[in-house]
Amino acid sequence: MRTLNRALLSLAVLAAAPLAAQTNQMAVNTAPAADTPAAATDSTTPRKAASILAPTVMAPVPVVVGSPAAGAIGEFEPAKQGSEFNGLQLQIGGAFAQTFQALDHETDAANVAMGNIRPGFNLASANLNIGAQLARGIRVDLESYMASRHHNEFWVKGGFATIDASPFDVPVLNRIMEYTTIRAGHMEINYGDAHFRRSDNGNTIRNPFIENYILDAFTTEIGAEVMVRGPYGAFIMGGVTSGENKGNIKEGAVDASPAYLGKLGFDRQLSPMLRVRLTGSMYSAESSPAVTLYGGDRTGSRYWGVMEDTTSLKGGTAFTNGRVNPAFANEITARQINPYIELGNLELFGVMEWASGKSAKEEERREVRQLAGDVVYRLLGDRLYVGARYNRVTGDWSSQTDLTVTRRALSAGWFLTRNLLTKAEYVQQDYDGFAATDIRNGGKFNGFAIEGVIAF
Repeated sequence: MRTLNRALLSLAVLAAAPLAAQTNQMAVNTAPAADTPAAATDSTTPRKAASILAPTVMAPVPVVVGSPAAGAIGEFEPAKQGSEFNGLQLQIGGAFAQTFQALDHETDAANVAMGNIRPGFNLASANLNIGAQLARGIRVDLESYMASRHHNEFWVKGGFATIDASPFDVPVLNRIMEYTTIRAGHMEINYGDAHFRRSDNGNTIRNPFIENYILDAFTTEIGAEVMVRGPYGAFIMGGVTSGENKGNIKEGAVDASPAYLGKLGFDRQLSPMLRVRLTGSMYSAESSPAVTLYGGDRTGSRYWGVMEDTTSLKGGTAFTNGRVNPAFANEITARQINPYIELGNLELFGVMEWASGKSAKEEERREVRQLAGDVVYRLLGDRLYVGARYNRVTGDWSSQTDLTVTRRALSAGWFLTRNLLTKAEYVQQDYDGFAATDIRNGGKFNGFAIEGVIAF
């Protein structure tokens, strides 16, 4: 036992030493968008560079507060990393969100006991992100949910590597990697642009509204993506994934085939007053045991309890209130077009989406369509903003056809700092076309929500 205690003490000292040595070098990222430069290293420190297998010399590791995962206003795909590398660098970031809601709901459904909801605070949510710069242009990220609506325990979102430079100093590879970015691992897939503006558990600072779109295209899958950037802001991306949001090697009733995704677009600052971005994306899985493109969020909606019956409110499994999952369980093809314009302080973002698919038990594919538009006006150096959103989803899901869900929302936000946001939203959502015994028949909810966000 004494030996074990000494060993644990030694490990604790070794773990604490780098942090203590870097106390004066700690840098706080005051803007989620800022790329934090690598801390300078002592040029007098000897290095063993003769072999990659040479023993590692224990040296202080620069620790930087702030993670690229927090994102920034108007940021989509992260910019390529610089080629300079001054040694191993560790980044730690996090996010926290607390929401208060005052929503009312009603239904025309027969024989349904609508649960009563009152104004109150929802469970707080939090994220923890750890990244490391391993080599020139090579980094690894681990993203985790510390608490969420669906998993209140610690839950790993994913881990992946990003390669922006060739690990081998070969001229032709260096030239290729000037324009190429490779991501590989278990990661949030880059389908569409809406996922860059959504609330991701505790990290809601990039969303000018409280909740995400009704048809929430978001999932994490195991795979790889390759993006090539061209002139004039043009880019193209292609990827292949497992088609599931978890590892799975079991034979089942449904064959498992890879899913493919792609994106084509451009993003260009045409003048100091005008930025234009336009992208088109696709995702296709011919056969998968569990398609989760519209059901991959394991953190839950920001609207709690709406359109639920009494049983669910007492501990049911519903946690995506206000959203639609078309239940394309085993086969899917989805396409999304996203225009984005910054004109001075005015910001316009749109979603045009078409998806079709089915479960293995269905004979014919069903279709859903989504249309959404955000108008946001920012003022006082982006410290304040006001916004409006229109979102409409139509189509067939589950066993019902010709369904429509419509949402209208007004929002306002105040950035106390670049990392601290308070926002408020008024929302109204209506359901049409649902069966008489479905709780969403003639259903609607409305009210307001207020949220405080910290992200770095």
